Amino acid sequence: MLLFLSVPQPRPPGARTRAGAARLVRWRRRQRLRLRQLQLRRLRGLLRGLRRRPGTGGRRPNRMALCGQAAGAASLPSELIVHIFSFLPAPDRLRASASCSHWRECLFYPALWPQLRICLRVSPAEQPRLEFLMRKCGWFVRELRVEFAAENYLSGGGGPGDGGSSGGGTDTGTGGEDGEALQLSSRWLEVLRIYLELVLCVLLSIRNNRNLQKFSLFGDISVVHQQGSLSSTYLSRVDPDGKKIKQIQQLFEEILSNSRQLKWLSCGFMLEIVTPTSLSSLSDPIANTMEHLSLLDNNIPGNSTLITAVELERFVNLRSLALDFCDFTAEMARVLTDSNHVPLQRLSLLVHNASVMLKSLDNMPNDEHWKALSRKSSSLRVYLMVFDVKSEDMLKILKPSIPLERVHFDSYVTCVSGAIVDLISRQYDKFLTHFILMNDMIDTSGFPDLSDNRNEDPLVLLAWRCTKLTLLAIHGYTVWAHNLIAIARLRGSDLKVLQVTEESIDFDQGELADQDVDPVQNLIEQVSLGLGQSWHAVLDIESLSVFTEPNRHFYREMQSFSEDI
Repeated sequence: MLLFLSVPQPRPPGARTRAGAARLVRWRRRQRLRLRQLQLRRLRGLLRGLRRRPGTGGRRPNRMALCGQAAGAASLPSELIVHIFSFLPAPDRLRASASCSHWRECLFYPALWPQLRICLRVSPAEQPRLEFLMRKCGWFVRELRVEFAAENYLSGGGGPGDGGSSGGGTDTGTGGEDGEALQLSSRWLEVLRIYLELVLCVLLSIRNNRNLQKFSLFGDISVVHQQGSLSSTYLSRVDPDGKKIKQIQQLFEEILSNSRQLKWLSCGFMLEIVTPTSLSSLSDPIANTMEHLSLLDNNIPGNSTLITAVELERFVNLRSLALDFCDFTAEMARVLTDSNHVPLQRLSLLVHNASVMLKSLDNMPNDEHWKALSRKSSSLRVYLMVFDVKSEDMLKILKPSIPLERVHFDSYVTCVSGAIVDLISRQYDKFLTHFILMNDMIDTSGFPDLSDNRNEDPLVLLAWRCTKLTLLAIHGYTVWAHNLIAIARLRGSDLKVLQVTEESIDFDQGELADQDVDPVQNLIEQVSLGLGQSWHAVLDIESLSVFTEPNRHFYREMQSFSEDI
């Protein structure tokens, strides 16, 4: 006879009853608590061991032993390493990840990289780094900001593609100027080729990212020439059949169509990436919840616009908007004042001479439209970036009811007149906080004088009338020393930033004739006394990004301006 004996197996306390299930849950909680306490004891022991060094007088100086086992950095749980990494800035995380393979695996946990901000030089060395970073983070990052910039592309050496070009004109037998032009051309072809590869890398890595909430692209690599932008000419040589550009445009639309949480979309000066049909890829639920939209591109041909008033009707939750001024029509202003739209609070407009020449100003909002926008939102503020626009066009653009808070003039051909500065100080004295006046026009006769044939200097009147003025930057216009002292005294400590280049400052003959006083030192002392802080003129204009990189400066200021709601 065979006897089968049932041997009871050990199991957690409890039975198949409600009371037994509750005991089972409590038992599991105790087990997890014991495990967490054990991990914490190991971490404390590890930190104690790291603090001890031979000869410090502590007991067991060279020993890190917990529970009879050696505890090293590699034995820490992944969750604990990720938690420690979360307190470190990004560069320190990267250095710490080099300790061991286990720490390196913990480096790219999604919780550590909710946002990614990348500033790239368009050079071959950046491509493998970008590919590695985007492969690791592109599929989960929630906020992505990428800036592309070509460095030294107009300099005689060190520009992108120098190493790959073969002798820039030495084999052609041409003259020096032709050889230099050929070398510049070859460098720019290389810049655009790498640029397209980097953009493709970014877009391919996030095409299936459904967690993306903020997406911002900036790519100011346009070549400014006497005849305008040459980027499109070089682009046709790099991508003659247009396959890469078409692939980039399709990827951009695919990202928009796949997005499920996108709240912020910003694209500035990217070559032919955004098309007039790109926004149609956004689903209605995403368009209805979008809070910021920025579409800035000087390379759109003819009368094409990146967004129409009909398309704007879907963006009912828009709080900040950035567009080309010629694209912001009276019909758009009417749409933004509809009752189903939330009040718009920030509006950034790019006024470019190329757009003004190609597009008409007849459709721009009139003063009544601006009044309606201000009634809809009392907190609406406007930021104007003006490139080489004639004074007669500016007189049409500057409507009295615009709540203008910031204005930036940048000139290469057309200078700003004193009448325009005077008009701004009279119409926008309640709102204006930032005023930037830049001129890079080469003129052997000297810088233009805004106070010429006037009783009062327009800049002094600006400082007197605009009581909220906090930033004033000037280059390429004559600023008399006594007027600069008057500006500092009028605004005092409320004027946080006063940047004037040394070459823009001029002195009266009486000041120069006084042998007892150093006019430069006296100016520094008087302006510093008026501002209540140490002040010096800007000696190196290259240190001012607002002068050397006006597009990038405007784009970054526009971002912070839109976020400051």
